[in-house]
Amino acid sequence: MRVTATAMAICLGLASCGPMTLQDAERDCYRDARLAQGPMGEVRIGAATGPGGTRPVGGLQLDLSSDYLTGRDPEQVWRSCVQRRSGQLPTRSFGSVPPDILPREPGRFF
Repeated sequence: MRVTATAMAICLGLASCGPMTLQDAERDCYRDARLAQGPMGEVRIGAATGPGGTRPVGGLQLDLSSDYLTGRDPEQVWRSCVQRRSGQLPTRSFGSVPPDILPREPGRFF
């Protein structure tokens, strides 16, 4: 009985690792292909007010891909990523994907 429960848990775990939908794969792979074109980043500058008074705050984020550093073609990164995640070829080329395919996060400007 215990072996059956363990086998069932393993099967359920493996079932959740199956391929994703083509649309989800294209959305997830867009960022990988975009990073193969070049680094992306963000700079934040502002002020914070608190019990100690007002003080300047800021931040810097830089995203860099090994695909960019090794010179991989963004179109190839796009195709292989979508196929690996969904098991299907993309419905369009990377160059024809609208930039708004990614949901924008609050405070993100790219």
